[in-house]
Amino acid sequence: MSENYTYIVKCSDGSLYTGWTNNLEKRMKAHNDGKGAKYTKTRRPVELVYYERFATKEEAMSREYHIKQLTRTQKIKLIKNSKSTFIQK
Repeated sequence: MSENYTYIVKCSDGSLYTGWTNNLEKRMKAHNDGKGAKYTKTRRPVELVYYERFATKEEAMSREYHIKQLTRTQKIKLIKNSKSTFIQK
């Protein structure tokens, strides 16, 4: 069973980007190498600030959609309320 992730990165301009992947480490490298999403290509470097793990691609994609519907304020609240230790204020 592969793992799937929904994640949020903070871009160099302070904006937030939400995506999903089945290989978080590889995806972060792609974003920072300019080979990730078109949006992050010109906003490097990006920093992983939040992620959730799912059993299926469908669950991760659904969660990505729902996070993308949130306002920036709601996303920041989600990040700050996360128990992840890698989040920087």
